[in-house]
Parts: sequence; C-alpha cells; structure tokens
Amino acid sequence: MNAGHTETVRALRIGVAGCADIALRRMLPAFAASPHTEPTAVASRSSEKARAAAETFGCAAVEGYDALLERPDVDAVYIPLPVALHAPWTERALRAGKHVLAEKPLTARAADTARLLDLARERGLVLAENYLFVHHSAYTAVRDLVDAGAIGDVRALSASFTIPPRSADDIRYRADLDGGALLDIGVYPLRLASLLLGSELRVRGAVLRHDTVRGVDLGGSALLGDPGTGVSAQLVFGMEHAYTAGWRLLGSEGSLTLARAYSPPAGHRPVLRIERPDGTEERILPAHDQATAAVAAFAEAVRRAGQGAGQDKGRSSGDAAAVLRQAELVDAVRQAAHLVKI
Repeated sequence: MNAGHTETVRALRIGVAGCADIALRRMLPAFAASPHTEPTAVASRSSEKARAAAETFGCAAVEGYDALLERPDVDAVYIPLPVALHAPWTERALRAGKHVLAEKPLTARAADTARLLDLARERGLVLAENYLFVHHSAYTAVRDLVDAGAIGDVRALSASFTIPPRSADDIRYRADLDGGALLDIGVYPLRLASLLLGSELRVRGAVLRHDTVRGVDLGGSALLGDPGTGVSAQLVFGMEHAYTAGWRLLGSEGSLTLARAYSPPAGHRPVLRIERPDGTEERILPAHDQATAAVAAFAEAVRRAGQGAGQDKGRSSGDAAAVLRQAELVDAVRQAAHLVKI
C-alpha cells in the first residue's frame, strides 16, 4: 500500500422491504443520513407506496419483495413487515445472500429465531434485530453509574410500556399477523431487563389478558428472576392503558429512574433521576439519535463480518446470543402465563 493511501469503504446498500410507519419515519431517514449506509431501493406490494417512499429518499421503487431480493445493488435488507412475515422474508433474504436487519421481534417463536441465526452463520451473513433503544447513549450512562456503585448492589427492576387502544383495524389486533401486546410492546421491557440485569434471568410467572374475539393478548405482566443472585424484574405492558414508557432500577443504596425509555425523539434529552440517602439528583443527559446509532452498529457488524470477524460462538454477528435469549424469554412468558379471557 502506498504511503498516505486511505482505503475507501463503500456505503452499505440498503433495500427496504415495506413502507411501514417506522421505516418511513425513523429508519429510512437514518439510512439516508448515515455515512455508512445508502438506501438504494424501497419495495412494497403497492407500486404507488413504493414510488412515494422512493421519491422522498432518492432511491429506486420496487413492486414486490422478491424483486427487491433479486437486485444486485442491495447488500442488506431492512424488514419492517408485520411480525408473522419476518421469518419467511428473513429466510428468503438470507438465502438470496443479503444481510438482514429485521424489526423487533425477529420472529414470534424462539425455534424460528434459532433456525434463522444458524442460517445466517452458515452463510456468513449478519442477522440483527432492531431494538433501537439499546443503542441510546443514555444506557451507557446508566451502566457507568451502576458499575461505579452509584446505587449499591442492584436488587430489582420495575418497568412498564403501555399505550392506549388503537383503531379497530390496527394490525396489532390481528392474530394471523402475530399481533398482540406481548410481541409488539411487551418485548421492550423484556429486552430492557436483560440489558440491565444480565443474561441469567428466568421467567417466574406471567399474566396475559386475552381477547377471545380477536385472538390476541391486550396486555399483561411478567415476573423474572436470576436464580443465582435473586435479582428480579417486574414488567407491565399493554395496549389498553394510559401511556407509560419508563423504569426504575433499585439498588441496595439508591435507585435510578428513566422515563421515555424506549423510543425518544432524536432531539430529546433524557432525564435520569438518581435517588440516594443523601438526596436526589436529576441528571440531564445528551440527546442522541438511537436510530442513527443502530444503523451505524449494523453497518459495522456487516463490515466486520466481511473481514471474518464478529462471530459469536458459531452464530452470526449482530449479538446473536442476545437475540436468541430474547426470543426464549418471550416463549417463556407465553408458557408461564395465566390467561385471563376477556
């Protein structure tokens, strides 16, 4: 290599499979703004929807998802489709040689998640699950405080994510699309619990309010515990509630509390409340665009995979172990749940 030569890394070319709200509102703007990615095509079953999105972001419009997977100018596919469609289209994308960033949850069942992670590993591809909040810098601040002993030894987490009822035709109410509160909303506090309390959590009990007419759960709660340490998590979720999106982490000497914990706007400055015996502090943290951070992390995982790095105990990169743990926790909540039929 000549002295002074700088290797140019080509931006990861992204194809978007679907025009869901999160794709148009958060992810396509993040793909377009990032120096690491370039949206090259947007696909929809509706050519009109595809054209409208493509014009906004200066990329090609594609009718149908199979046609998107056939394009040579797509290195990776972002999948924001309804949950029931994640597994089949993720598999097709991987078999077409594309890296995949799938909206959460990656699939509705742990067995499907494990199978797809294995397929990605076998093909040397990245398969990642798009929980944006884990990339927010607020959680780096939280980990730093906990590690520094700001609240003593961690004892318990209480967290909730609840939203008001949606319109009657909302896909969250469709059992055939794997709708329901657990898969759409409850997965957030479950992922949070693993993030803050570690990977040894087990589900000790759960309740799900089940709508017998629509065939989906409307809300529920779960109790998790670490069998080795006794640390526990009490989680509440639902879509028939007042809006909440926060948590409190309780320690032996204090607590940390955060609101707007899962999907804050890019310009929002989180307020982390620190309570200790000697007083209370409200620390205003920097604003951070978690979608941009998630895009950068995905692009970096793909870059490292291309160099033969980032393998996680034989599975694909993209923190596959955490993806599988999350899927297993969701399965465990279903299995442990007392169903309240309404």
